[in-house]
Amino acid sequence: MGVPGRFSRERAESERFDRALGTAARRPGDEFADELAVVGELRELGAAGAPDPPTRARIRAEIEGRLGSPLSRRRRRPRLTELVAAGIVVLLGLAGLTLLLSRNALPGDTLYQLKRAGEATALGLTFDQAGKAGKHLEFAADRLAELARLSDASPTVYQSVLTDFGSHVQAGTREVTALATQHSDEPRLAELASWAQAESRQLAIEQARAPAATQKDFAGAHGLLTRVHERTTALGSRLACYLITTGRTDELGLLPATGPCAPQPEPSGGPTLGSLAPVPTAPRTSAAPSPTATTTPAKPDLAVTSAPTPSAGSVPSRPPHSAVPPPITAPTSPRIPAPATTRPPVVSIPPLLPGLPPIVIG
Repeated sequence: MGVPGRFSRERAESERFDRALGTAARRPGDEFADELAVVGELRELGAAGAPDPPTRARIRAEIEGRLGSPLSRRRRRPRLTELVAAGIVVLLGLAGLTLLLSRNALPGDTLYQLKRAGEATALGLTFDQAGKAGKHLEFAADRLAELARLSDASPTVYQSVLTDFGSHVQAGTREVTALATQHSDEPRLAELASWAQAESRQLAIEQARAPAATQKDFAGAHGLLTRVHERTTALGSRLACYLITTGRTDELGLLPATGPCAPQPEPSGGPTLGSLAPVPTAPRTSAAPSPTATTTPAKPDLAVTSAPTPSAGSVPSRPPHSAVPPPITAPTSPRIPAPATTRPPVVSIPPLLPGLPPIVIG
């Protein structure tokens, strides 16, 4: 019964001793004076027993002299996953920094091919048809901007830039015309036509500053933009027609149809089953056969045969012989004859004891 009280007293004493250890100065007449003195001396011994750095170096040198070889210092080795993660982070950082620096690269620079590779990657990661068309036209405009920044470049550089410009223009025009004719989107065609006009004006400015050896290439780019404007205008004028394209394509996409513009038929739900009126049929007229006309014997109807209706006063005749052959009976297997039933003979046993009836079996 007194155990809980003893535990509580011991805990109270421990708590008071802990509070006494935490005091900064010893108070005279304290009940834990002896214990606190012992604790203080132990703390001084612990601080005095720790070797200083020169002592540690001397002890290490003595141990290495006895072993004959220096002690290996234990170092933490990085894990393989940490090394791989650090390498990936470094590569991604370098790739991002390189792509950022290659944005302003011009044809002939070291980073220009990396810039083109980044554009190809962006096109490959774009799965929307409208998004791809926009990127092609954006990259074509970038080629003209690069021409404006070129200075003292060779004709080969101009030709490569104009070739890339034409490729992007053709790809973008194919995507835009396909979308516009599919959804009857006339504003999209008008936007492409205005873009072609603006790029044609910019191309004329760059052509005036280009070398004479590149004038033929600039003329080809001008002709391409003119064809884009004509194609979009022709397709836009036939969006309300029943026949918009011919179904054939070229490097700019779908070819517009030619000829009169027939309007598209109005969609109708069609007559319902209840609103269908019976079609009147003309009455049959019997005409006498002409002596010169040749009649072709009608083929007998094998599906339906009907007996002729006898008229009044005429002798009924036998029905005509049907051309349908009689049904063929399928062969059947011979039946096994049933065994003859015979009654067993009657067996009579005389009574075993006098006075009993006889036993009859059967």
